[in-house]
Amino acid sequence: MAKQKIPATPSIRRLPSYLHIIRQAEKEGDEYISGTVIANELNLEPIQVRKDLAITGIIGKPKKGYPVHALITAIEHFLGWDSIRDAVLVGVGNLGSALMGYQEFQFHGLNIVAAFDKDPKKIGSTVHGVPILPLDTMELQVRNLGVRMAILTVPSVAAQETTDLLIKAGITAIWNFTNVKLKVPDNVVVQKEDLSSGYAMLCVMIQAKKLEGR
Repeated sequence: MAKQKIPATPSIRRLPSYLHIIRQAEKEGDEYISGTVIANELNLEPIQVRKDLAITGIIGKPKKGYPVHALITAIEHFLGWDSIRDAVLVGVGNLGSALMGYQEFQFHGLNIVAAFDKDPKKIGSTVHGVPILPLDTMELQVRNLGVRMAILTVPSVAAQETTDLLIKAGITAIWNFTNVKLKVPDNVVVQKEDLSSGYAMLCVMIQAKKLEGR
């Protein structure tokens, strides 16, 4: 079976920003929104916005733009945000706790049902309403919960070992916040989130601004 072609990553990464602007337009009572309006808000070219939106399958109307409600529905469906996805989080440190408290996830269909850690002081407690369970019961608990997605925020030294256990338990999608390139079977998808790359981009932009001001 041929692999489905995934659209370019930059286009996918821009869609949530578009969605935020379009939802705001909906709140203000607008029935239509143009690609130019979205582009101006984000300092992009209108042609780029139209190309990005085209991957959702929606087509705008000449001189009117895109119907706001239909556009929101099309983007959410393309991103899979119109359905609930249960997930577990492994590693309840500062980052893991922050992710569990990020309320925007609920608007995107992500539901963290349980978290795992090996710290006895954390086990049995809850963080933002999410129960913290013993790491050594993870494989059994994940199977019982029937969850297929995991968020990985463990120390890097434990990343691959934890991943192996998750896959054994039936996990097929991993959101990886460690700096380790995970080795997984072909049927498992991994999204590596490198926070340092965003910070690096910010630093380069700061340096560029300094040079402009000379």
